[in-house]
Amino acid sequence: MSSLEEIRAERLKKLQILKDKGINPYPAEVNRSHEIISVLEQFSDLEIEKKIITIVGRVMVVRGQGAIMFVVLQDATGKLQVVFKEDVIPEESFSLFKDVVDGGDFIDVTGTLFVTQRGEKSLLVESWRMVTKSLLPLPDKYHGLQDEEERIRKRYLDLLGRDELRQMFKRKEKFWDVTRSFMKEQGFTEVETPTLEVTTGGAEARPFATHHNDFDIDVFLRISVGELWQKRLLSAGFEKIFEIGRVYRNEGTSPNHLQEFTNLEFYQAFADYEDGMRLVENLYRTIASEVYGTTKFTRGEHTFDLADEWIKVDYITEIKRQTDIDLLNTNEEEIKSKLNALGVKYEGDNIERLTDTLWKYCRKHIAGPAFLINHPKLVSPLAKEVVGQPGATQRFQPIIAGTEVGNGYSELNDPLEQKARFDLQQTLIERGDAEAMMPDFEFVEMLEHGMPPACGFGFGERLFAILEDKPIRETQLFPLMKSKDVSIKEKERKVAVAVYNTEANLESWQIANTIAHLGAELGVRGGKSLLKYDSIETSDGVSIPLNIQHPIMVKVSDTNEELKKLLTIARESNLQVAVFTREMLETTNDKKIKRNYSW
Repeated sequence: MSSLEEIRAERLKKLQILKDKGINPYPAEVNRSHEIISVLEQFSDLEIEKKIITIVGRVMVVRGQGAIMFVVLQDATGKLQVVFKEDVIPEESFSLFKDVVDGGDFIDVTGTLFVTQRGEKSLLVESWRMVTKSLLPLPDKYHGLQDEEERIRKRYLDLLGRDELRQMFKRKEKFWDVTRSFMKEQGFTEVETPTLEVTTGGAEARPFATHHNDFDIDVFLRISVGELWQKRLLSAGFEKIFEIGRVYRNEGTSPNHLQEFTNLEFYQAFADYEDGMRLVENLYRTIASEVYGTTKFTRGEHTFDLADEWIKVDYITEIKRQTDIDLLNTNEEEIKSKLNALGVKYEGDNIERLTDTLWKYCRKHIAGPAFLINHPKLVSPLAKEVVGQPGATQRFQPIIAGTEVGNGYSELNDPLEQKARFDLQQTLIERGDAEAMMPDFEFVEMLEHGMPPACGFGFGERLFAILEDKPIRETQLFPLMKSKDVSIKEKERKVAVAVYNTEANLESWQIANTIAHLGAELGVRGGKSLLKYDSIETSDGVSIPLNIQHPIMVKVSDTNEELKKLLTIARESNLQVAVFTREMLETTNDKKIKRNYSW
């Protein structure tokens, strides 16, 4: 079997044949008269009329030899067999086709329709033209891309060979179309809110940070679909609003989590969480019925029917039932002990994060459909309290197949209470809780102007992944992946190492000055970033981010001879080498600094 390099070299020769004949292998214009689906739908009429038609598509199959060739063309709408006969098209054109066309090429063909003796609908080619000459082959027809990472990395090839995958993404489009239509039918207005925020909020998640060059300020990519902005719109007089957009959360990846995904959030004035639950139940059933034609699904060990009655699960009661932990009378140590006994890993040691981890253990046993209600206030900083039940909030989360697939509240609109809860979140941040919500005191000011009572709710692509019974990553067209050149980067790791000669009896300021000069010189040679990788992994598998561009490792040499040997070895190893001598040091102005200052 030929290697990819050999195949590419052969195709480059074919490309040159086309160019030598004055044929543009990558023309801009295409004269298509019909898509393949319209040819198939109108086949009988077009065949009877002997209509001359032109289709364009990718060559998926080429077979035959001698005076007849069979080709399967595919466009976005379907596939059609086209037949090349030596006695129908000019000999030179037929020979050129055999000489230069490969699987993966795009060609257009013109001719009339007929049915083969085997009953296959086909097009008899009278002329053809190269539209795009491919230089690399398509995956094997029967086996495709076998490696999961390669399939996702080369999604364009995976989609080409797997109709079921293309159909899934068409369902995903319909999923959001149905959602949008449902919201508008309920009288909601679609809005747009900022993606870049000075203070990001509306969810408990670590944000991505970036820098706004023109304003010279640090900003964050939003972690919710404009929750605090949409609430401002409620204050402005809107009563029913929603947004569908991308959100970004700088946290771990799992079958149910991604760092970038699409979410919907809606807010309805003069409604509470009971109203929200009724609307969400109706929305989810509508999505299931219109996208899948059923309300019954299986995900892992769970089977559920969205048409069933949705039970309500009390947060505190369910945790007590499953773990014997009473959240109203517990502490960090008791929860840690229980998590350790259950074999559950946890991050953070504050009561809020430990409680959330304990719940995540419990929820996986709930098939649903269900609504989780009465969350503790400590994990619900934006929700109203339940009347007569201090410490519990008017919050609800749909649970399906052991997973949360949305989050809603009776929104807190008491400005004094909101400020107190933001103060608590600030305390958590100061304790190192990266997922605590950033306080937004301009939002509190808006509440002081008055925001009507309202219900808010959001859900995202996790619901689609569960209904598809797939990890959420597989439901993304192009999920974020590590660079494929990781192995190359591993070989290109460059750390600046400064070696000073202890025999020279340098003073501390001279050593520091020398290292700085060496770093600058190596930076000129090696690029702005001397460190060519983003993180290192410790021996116990912990990934440590490296957030510095100019790391310099300092070593010592005991003698001049050792330093000279090291210099020779470094140069023979093709390493970048910079030398900073005492003479170079003494000719700078650093001595003046030494005279005037002492450290």
